[in-house]
Amino acid sequence: MQPVPKDMSKALEIEFGLCDDEFDVVDSDLPIAYNELRHREKIEGSKKVTQSWRMKERMKTVSVALVLCLNVGVDPPDVVKTTPCARLECWIDPLAQSPQKALEAIGANLQKQYERWQPRARYKQTLDPTVEEVKKLCTSLRRNAKEERVLFHYNGHGVPKPTVNGEIWVFNKSYTQYIPLSIYDLQTWMGSPSIYVYDCSHAGVIVDLFRQFSLQRESESEAVNGKSVTSNTSSTVKHCIQLAACGANELLPMNSELPADLFTSCLTTPIKIALKWYVLQNTSKLVPGLTQDLVDKVPGMLNDRRTMLGELNWIFTAITDTIAWNTLPRDLFQRLFRQDLLVASLFRNFLLAERIMRSYNCTPISGPTLPRTYQHPMWQAWDLALDLCLRQLPKLLEDESAVFQHSPFFTEQLTAFDVWLKYGAESRAPPEQLPIVLQVLLSQVHRLRALELLGRFLDLGPWAVSLALSVGIFPYVLKLLQSNARELRPLLVFIWAKILSVDSSCQADLVKDNGHKYFLSVLADPYMPAKQKTMAAFVLAMMVNEYRQGQEAALQGSVVAICLEQLTDSSPLLRHWLALCLAKVWTNFDSARWCGVRDTAHEKLYKLLTDPEPEVRAAAVYALGTFISNVSEKSDHATSIDLGVGMQLVHVAQDGSPLVRKELVVAFGGLVSHFETQFAVAATQLIEDEKLRERTPAILTGEAPGGWNLVAPGSPEGIFTSISSSNSLKRSSSRGSLRTLLSSTSSATSVAPRPPATPGSAFAASMESLELPSSSSSRIPRAMSSNAISNMSLKNNVYTNVWKSLLQLAVDPETQVSDMARCLVNLVKSKVTTNSKPRYMPNTTNSSHSAPSSPSNKYISVGTPPQLSSVFEESTDQKRESPSRSSIVLNPQSSYTYSAQFSRSRKMYDKGPNMIEDKDDDKDIKGQAQNISTEFFEWSCKHFVQPIMRLSDEEDSESNSYLQRNFRFDRNTQVKEEAREEQVKAGFNRLDNEIFVNRNVGVPSVIKFHPYESELAVADKDGVAFWDWEQGPKLGYLSNGNPRHTRITSLEYINAHDNTLLMCGSDDGCVKIWRDYNSESDIELVTAFQAVSEMLPLNRGSGLVSYWEQHTGMLLTSGDVRFIRIWDSQKEFKVQDIPTGADSCVTCMASDMSGRSLLIAGCGDGTVRLFDRRLAPTECRVMTLREHTRWVVKVHLQKGTEGKIVTASNSGDLRFWDPRFTESVRCMNLQSSFTSVDIHPRADVLACGSMNQYIGVYNQSGDTLSTIKYHDGFIGQRIGAITSLAFHPYRVKLAAGSSDSYISVYCTSLRRS
Repeated sequence: MQPVPKDMSKALEIEFGLCDDEFDVVDSDLPIAYNELRHREKIEGSKKVTQSWRMKERMKTVSVALVLCLNVGVDPPDVVKTTPCARLECWIDPLAQSPQKALEAIGANLQKQYERWQPRARYKQTLDPTVEEVKKLCTSLRRNAKEERVLFHYNGHGVPKPTVNGEIWVFNKSYTQYIPLSIYDLQTWMGSPSIYVYDCSHAGVIVDLFRQFSLQRESESEAVNGKSVTSNTSSTVKHCIQLAACGANELLPMNSELPADLFTSCLTTPIKIALKWYVLQNTSKLVPGLTQDLVDKVPGMLNDRRTMLGELNWIFTAITDTIAWNTLPRDLFQRLFRQDLLVASLFRNFLLAERIMRSYNCTPISGPTLPRTYQHPMWQAWDLALDLCLRQLPKLLEDESAVFQHSPFFTEQLTAFDVWLKYGAESRAPPEQLPIVLQVLLSQVHRLRALELLGRFLDLGPWAVSLALSVGIFPYVLKLLQSNARELRPLLVFIWAKILSVDSSCQADLVKDNGHKYFLSVLADPYMPAKQKTMAAFVLAMMVNEYRQGQEAALQGSVVAICLEQLTDSSPLLRHWLALCLAKVWTNFDSARWCGVRDTAHEKLYKLLTDPEPEVRAAAVYALGTFISNVSEKSDHATSIDLGVGMQLVHVAQDGSPLVRKELVVAFGGLVSHFETQFAVAATQLIEDEKLRERTPAILTGEAPGGWNLVAPGSPEGIFTSISSSNSLKRSSSRGSLRTLLSSTSSATSVAPRPPATPGSAFAASMESLELPSSSSSRIPRAMSSNAISNMSLKNNVYTNVWKSLLQLAVDPETQVSDMARCLVNLVKSKVTTNSKPRYMPNTTNSSHSAPSSPSNKYISVGTPPQLSSVFEESTDQKRESPSRSSIVLNPQSSYTYSAQFSRSRKMYDKGPNMIEDKDDDKDIKGQAQNISTEFFEWSCKHFVQPIMRLSDEEDSESNSYLQRNFRFDRNTQVKEEAREEQVKAGFNRLDNEIFVNRNVGVPSVIKFHPYESELAVADKDGVAFWDWEQGPKLGYLSNGNPRHTRITSLEYINAHDNTLLMCGSDDGCVKIWRDYNSESDIELVTAFQAVSEMLPLNRGSGLVSYWEQHTGMLLTSGDVRFIRIWDSQKEFKVQDIPTGADSCVTCMASDMSGRSLLIAGCGDGTVRLFDRRLAPTECRVMTLREHTRWVVKVHLQKGTEGKIVTASNSGDLRFWDPRFTESVRCMNLQSSFTSVDIHPRADVLACGSMNQYIGVYNQSGDTLSTIKYHDGFIGQRIGAITSLAFHPYRVKLAAGSSDSYISVYCTSLRRS
């Protein structure tokens, strides 16, 4: 075969509408449908981790015993002191004045040094005491301290070293003897909790024996009391802290340049001793002229961070905190550095003592034992800070006008933290600088940057929030809520949102400190961005969540009014959280509910029931559900409000998002729990109505030449039974006459869909559904007079409508929705007593007039909610019944089918033939109904738990998802390029080379090629098989979970250019969308909804017909209905109902991808109808093409601006139309009849299949390219009756399914051209 010239191929593309380059959208610009978080993850909250940062018991050191055994002037006998020797005690030379005065001065100075760390403690000194004085002091302090901590400071520089028996030394009254004091006795007097400081040589001996004495004491107590005190033992040891100056065999340093009480100086005057020690080190030579006397003159105050001394103290606190946090276990850090201010200060200073004293061969010891910290890298940062500060000291002392240059320490540490944040992750070690960030919050200079970095850190995840809380960030950010600085508001709101998302217990602290006022002001601020307002609404919602004090505080702050004012904000996330905040405020709180009533909160929330965002609609339903579910006693006013809300919620039952419908069931659960009896009455009334209807033969309401009938059950003479039909009931154009609807014939009367309810029209909608036939109707009984109408209770109508919505939800395609609704239905069922039993019904209906109805046929043909046995009783495989779809009768002449065993309209509680009704335990039913709930609120909170600032994987150019997506786009481009040559040659080549054949599980009803992968989806009645048509193997099988008597009639690949989803539509009007559909282990139902719920009962129907528009994200659905329904996949909401104006079903559809306004529908009566979606529903039908006389099997719109419409009917004719004219421009009579036709969207080729085991392949000029038929003989080709045909969207490949369950794929000749 000669290659086609390029100019000729281009001409062919233009002639036959095959050139689609100008309309093809780049894959990366195509929308991704059903890919939001609600589709990708389960609707459940994040796992809560128990937070350990909050101390279970706060302690305070309220009493301090200062015990000084100096005996000034007399050295102890067991210590030989050097000359010169260290003499200073508390920075006082004891030999510079009389011994007694020196002792008193030292005691007073030690008390002042301690008072700097704990000024409110009760201090008691005992100088050179006796045993009795120590006992008296300790017992007195313990008695006054009660359960608080007592500190015992012991200076033993004037007495012998502690003994190996655990004794320290004091004096006798005349100071002539050293008297031993046992640590065992001291434990008894001091009690627990206590802290001991031992500043003496060999102090480690005391620490070692202290625990032994504790264990001995507990053993003795156990022996006396006969009780196990294991826990008390650990408790006593745990609450007693010890700090010792040196090890068990070490002497204190005697360097004359150091104070004698070096350990005490480190603990109580850390900056002063650190400066002294710095001068003694070689590093001090970096600062010329620095002397001991000079560092004593460092200007400033310790508590003034603007001065040199204050800044050094600030830096020292930050560094020691950082060292402790990075080396200590978290629980130990919390106990030592966050439980008690004095203990925290002593242990921070203890780290300095370890560093200094180890340089003099002393090893300070603590109980509990701390890891070694004297070589931590942060000490080098401390030395650098000293270098930079002390370098300025000589100039500052000489020149009073000199300005102190602040240390860059904190700026540099924040920069280091910023660097860590750029590469930080949970798997890495936590940032060392986190405690420094906490310290920086105290400074106005660095506060803004510190809060920004802290927010970025908290955004990394719950682990980061837990780390920040363990450091002690909470009291700082709580205090910052008192700030009026506007620049801090966005940062503080973000930080608090992160904290509350992880630890909701902080709500009590917020209320206690009036922190809620801060967030109320942010929410009410008209200049605040929506993002910050959303976080403020979240914080308020968490504050009031299951916390009555929070609800009361928020209500006093006018939270209801503030939220209601902003419900119309353009930010969907803000609307979402405003609704949830309102819901939490009035949950089980009548005062807030009535405040909402006064502000018409429920009516304002009605507007959100039609919001474009499913999460917002779900939040509105959630809020209205809590609004009507309060447990307090109901007044008439409250009841009327609840019923009005319930009536509005009825409209939500048809929502396309399972997220919304789940919340709707929970909301209905509140109504059912309050009005069980009324719902039972409504259910009973429907049973009686159904019994009356089943006595009446069906009425033939439609008859068409296409070979199908429209039937509807009759209404018994004198009985009007449809007064309280569901508000989803479609009414005929004659509003006043229900009789007209029931007796309509094949006239062209169109059924217009009911317009969506407007907010605030609950009772108006109720009254509309109560419309009666005109008075001239002879079928209305006299009992239905005006008096009867006036006596009808509007409330009863609400119960009936809600009940019917519940019945509809009980057979929802989403399992969780149906399960919850079924619990409520069973609860009402348990209140209803009925004697109806399953029974066989003879087939008394003449089959020539109407086919036997399926068990799911209803008494009203349009808009009737399901009245099914499956509402109450599930089969063992948990399949739901079809809500409104009739059985397909393949042989109308058969006298009996399964459906004929039932009465024409099933009883509400019938199980079916030969079925036994189950009796559920009422208590179990009621318990299940009361436990109906979702985790929608918790799931919504996950938005703040997870990182917000981080790029998504799809946006991150280094993520695997991004790379995989680019790979798929490249693959798609390659497939399109490879297919172009095939498309051009298709109009001249044979298409009969069978490259794949295999036997499917069932008879193929729908076949679909994946556009870019070698995957073929083949639907049978109950599921979809997936085949690799290139390699041959079966990839998997998807069971769609269809109800009985239904079948799959529609397949669509969604997001085929990216992560593909599969849409399955069944002839009961349900749509299910699956992810990972060909993997049996990972398969996941993304969403499911009732695309069309008003299916007409036909004896021959098209089922559900769908058409997916990837460019717009719109799903067009129709079928056995009188309208085309358009769903927006992004909103998951019905956006338009287009009346077809036909009395027949819609069999196929096509739309204009370029202009996105033209819609073409083929119908069962042979008409082809054109619609302009831009026009109003009553005007959108712009043309009807009537040349076909039978069922239209295919409509196709050629691509290009001048593309023609191609249609085919099952009578064998194929016609071409110019959209501007009502007469066809060309007709091709190809076969006597078609069962299936498909037209390649991009190539000049079409295929027709028939029941005669025959496939004809033609080009659009009418030339026969190939004939595939059944051939006898040993090597003859065998095909069955064709049930379905499908072309590949790009490649010239044809798939055919036949009635013998075989599927084949054909391609053009494999010979090289």
